[in-house]
Amino acid sequence: MYGPDATFAGVPAADLEEPESYSTAGAVILGAPFDGGTSHRPGCRFGPQAIRLTDYLPHDGRRPHLALGVDPLTELAVVDVGDVEMLPGEIEVSLQRLERAVEQVARSGSVPVVLGGDHTIALPDVTGVAKHVGWGRVSVIHFDAHADTADNQFGSMYGHGTPMRRLIESGAARGDRFLQIGLRGYWPDSDTLAWMAEQGMRSFEMTEIEARGLPACLTEAFAIATDECDAVFLSVDIDVVDPGFAPGTGTPEPGGFSSRQLLDAVRRATMELPVAGVDVVEVSPPYDHAEVTAYLANRVVLEALSGIAWRRRSGSAAAPRRHPEDPLLEGRAAVSPSSPGHRPDE
Repeated sequence: MYGPDATFAGVPAADLEEPESYSTAGAVILGAPFDGGTSHRPGCRFGPQAIRLTDYLPHDGRRPHLALGVDPLTELAVVDVGDVEMLPGEIEVSLQRLERAVEQVARSGSVPVVLGGDHTIALPDVTGVAKHVGWGRVSVIHFDAHADTADNQFGSMYGHGTPMRRLIESGAARGDRFLQIGLRGYWPDSDTLAWMAEQGMRSFEMTEIEARGLPACLTEAFAIATDECDAVFLSVDIDVVDPGFAPGTGTPEPGGFSSRQLLDAVRRATMELPVAGVDVVEVSPPYDHAEVTAYLANRVVLEALSGIAWRRRSGSAAAPRRHPEDPLLEGRAAVSPSSPGHRPDE
């Protein structure tokens, strides 16, 4: 909707209204250029464009991963269907359009990868996947500085501070299979925290992550996520990263992840878990510096796709080659994937 009509890293374009154009894709990129749910600094309607375009490499549809030995864009036959039309000021209509688009992609057998946009879009993203996988059968791994579980935002049911509450209330996602990683700061209030506890939500605050170590926290989160659920949705708010590494976001909160921690965590999640959907949100280019936030978001998408490609090439039950609490790999030889990638229905 905003800026040049380009695809993510130069992958082939497809048309959402022509299912045959993405029928063989393992993953489909969708843009959700919406910031009507922001509570502070707007601008992330320009996030999808920035995530697609910010790179120093050629826009050639190829990105071989050094550590994993896969090229996710080619092995998954990734395509980009462009932006869902999300009109400013039309929040409910916009969310309905996105939900339909995500559900359509999920039902095609592809993994929808949604470029946001503010975090309001997690509501239609997870809902669309849940309509395909099964109501309450999708767990959520949620990287964020904020819980996004408010009852309302300035009196509205919809905004980037409310989507996780709406998802649990609707039953699309179970509260006791909702894992939040990286929370910090000075919100939510006691009433909201009490509601979260009643739902059985598990939040790994930065204080716990620092005390126990991120790998151990991820191991616990992943075990919960795969218990009694058939798939996982991975939702990444770029503000989980310290604003020193990612200043281009609407509600920056000091004291977060490093860029390296987020990339390792996303790669590990997609290697180990049956991920059925991904979104990367809250990139606000007007507040970015030297495009460092957009570069990071672009790499988050690539790490997610690389983990999915590696998992499919290695078999869905594949275990990591190193200790399960270590997200790092020692190099390509440590992985040694053996066969071409395949679609889930093959």
